[in-house]
Amino acid sequence: MLAPAIETVRLALHVLAAAVWVGGQIVMMGMVGPARRIGADAPKALAQAFARMAWPAYVVLVVTGFWNLSAFTWSTQSSAWKAVLIAKIVVVVLAGLGAFLHQRATSKGQLALWGSVSGTASVAALVMGILLAG
Repeated sequence: MLAPAIETVRLALHVLAAAVWVGGQIVMMGMVGPARRIGADAPKALAQAFARMAWPAYVVLVVTGFWNLSAFTWSTQSSAWKAVLIAKIVVVVLAGLGAFLHQRATSKGQLALWGSVSGTASVAALVMGILLAG
């Protein structure tokens, strides 16, 4: 049986936004070294270009995440499911906060720290989303 059209739209938007937000961070991580060989300002220019796509994707993730919650009845979910959901919400906020602080970092150490926080939290949120969908 096929999913209803609105459910398909909701899930497609969520997965597409996750691909941009999470996948984009992984791609950016791999591009920093080669970008430095192009020029000292190249990583920053790439990061700014990525941010123009990443932040709207983050907003779509949050909006469709709440939309996804509307498809579930809280009282029928197990306590494990609820715990994973709460943890996911925390790591989604942490991912956004880490990315926000990464953009405002003034040292290489801060860039590395907050980039790592955002990337790790983003991957954790993705894995938790898969657990919740199961």
